[in-house]
Amino acid sequence: MDEVQRVPDLFSYLQGVLDSSSKRGWFVLTGSQHFLLHEKISQSLAGCVAYKKLLPFSLKELGDKYKQKTVEKQILKGFYPALYAERVDPYEWLKSYINTYLEKDVRLLKNVHDLSTFQTFLQICAGRVGQLVNLSSLALEVGTSHNTIKAWLSLLETSFITFSLKTHHKNFRKRLVKMPKLYFWDTGLACALMGINTVEQLNIHPLKGALFENFIIADLAKQNLHHGEDASLYFWRDNTGHEIDLLWDKGTDLIPIEIKAGKTIREEWADSLQFWCKLSGKSTKEAYLVHAGDDSQKHKEAHFMSWKEWGRFFEG
Repeated sequence: MDEVQRVPDLFSYLQGVLDSSSKRGWFVLTGSQHFLLHEKISQSLAGCVAYKKLLPFSLKELGDKYKQKTVEKQILKGFYPALYAERVDPYEWLKSYINTYLEKDVRLLKNVHDLSTFQTFLQICAGRVGQLVNLSSLALEVGTSHNTIKAWLSLLETSFITFSLKTHHKNFRKRLVKMPKLYFWDTGLACALMGINTVEQLNIHPLKGALFENFIIADLAKQNLHHGEDASLYFWRDNTGHEIDLLWDKGTDLIPIEIKAGKTIREEWADSLQFWCKLSGKSTKEAYLVHAGDDSQKHKEAHFMSWKEWGRFFEG
């Protein structure tokens, strides 16, 4: 049953069916929203369901096909399955997806009355990819209230458009920035919202670096979730400007990862990694720097990893 969030009464019916039988695996429910969080659905089906997130493709799921593209083309195309199932223009398909999302998904929710303002909000969010989430600033720019922005951001996460990266809780005796960062699950969608349609436009766009960062972080988050793991990903920034783009908390290990959109390796890229490793007492041998070039090299400062190798990092 697809798009089940449109029929909230269905869940009460299913609860009765499941309670009357010990048989499992009767139903597969799908939807474009996290329907168990939908305000009109009162039955959680707790104890009766297994919940899975089906996100856009990860690099690994594309096999070696992505290695035939430039990183710019991959960022522009994104990872929605329909773009790989048939020959369509990615930009046109993504624009249609945005319109469908606004008209069909957002319109169903009672806290979104003005779709035009919400679309402006969505475009502004794309223009802030990789930046700290400042609710007051967003409210001022969109022209709505602080609480409305908070609710709309929650909606974007519920419908798998965006996700946030929280700051790592351990401060290593340094005062931290505490606001989360905003990212899109699909870079192609973010580009379409910003009107970026060609490689030439992307190469001169001031957010190219942020989009590449989004590209790498979203891919690791997807790899985690597709392996049934919690996406324990964070960033770290202190109040003096030192920052690590990505910290992967594996429970027994904490892996620092820096991300650079440049294609020619420069050792000074690893300065932040060295600072953090010294502060935390971690060896730089376990630090990574992902870049947009083709070469992967091991240096004493960090492992310099090409984006083309990133798709296999989960097993690394």
